[in-house]
Amino acid sequence: MTSDNLAGAYAHCAAMARNHYENFPVASRLLPARIRPAVMVIYAFARTADDFADEGDLSAEQRLAKLDDYQARLQQLQQGSVSEDPVFIALQDVIHRHQLPVQPFERLLQAFRQDVEKTRYADFGEVMDYCRLSANPVGELLLQLNHTASEINLGYSNAICTALQLINFLQDMHQDYTENNRIYLPGDEMQRHGVSEAHLANRTTDFAMQALMRQQIDRARRLLESGAPLGLRLRGRFAFELRLIIAGGARILKHLHEDPNDAFARPRLTYRDGLAMLVQAAFPRPGRRRRAGKPGCGI
Repeated sequence: MTSDNLAGAYAHCAAMARNHYENFPVASRLLPARIRPAVMVIYAFARTADDFADEGDLSAEQRLAKLDDYQARLQQLQQGSVSEDPVFIALQDVIHRHQLPVQPFERLLQAFRQDVEKTRYADFGEVMDYCRLSANPVGELLLQLNHTASEINLGYSNAICTALQLINFLQDMHQDYTENNRIYLPGDEMQRHGVSEAHLANRTTDFAMQALMRQQIDRARRLLESGAPLGLRLRGRFAFELRLIIAGGARILKHLHEDPNDAFARPRLTYRDGLAMLVQAAFPRPGRRRRAGKPGCGI
């Protein structure tokens, strides 16, 4: 492989990261320059595989075949085979350069496969199992890049990543249902509150939907808060970026909570939100001490 090929592969991944809107920063300039290209490559891998599960008019079988192909390429990468795909050219270099484990990438592919095969979740335990595959690997990889992947840090990271995933679910309820026939709300909690699939289809916000939303918002907030100490344990620009992301998640939850009359309105962070996030990230205030020495996710 030539240096030009490798540079082109990194440029391809960087363009993908820049051109896709996300609610939270993707490899922003706040991250240390030494890991920023690697974060863009990880994002490009996840974004491409996620699109296999979501985008276009492919059948379920075709989507699974594309994900199987990505799984095979990961295995070939471990064996030293050189791919012609720019995402895998860059990914092979990132994994080798930073000594990253391959398992988190495999769990991401499991999550995207599950998106094709599973569209309903019976209870919150099943939702948590999905987040373990779809969200937590990203935090693990970022900590690996930053050389801070201790057991306690991974516990905090899992709480943050799961909370951010739950926040995305709350923002995309109608879209997930109408475009992909998916419901990530726990089925038993929907039933307990008297919320049906018709609420999602018709964007109905009644007392039942409001009560269900309050439960989901409160749970996501508690998870986010339980992981927030990670932003104080880490140092430098990486820690500042993390605190900014946590503050962004908290602001979105605040908007969701303050607009109970439309559970399906997608919050957009404003300039004022951005200033508040910067202040919170720059001048963090330690929260109440947890009784246990390790973060917990027993929500």
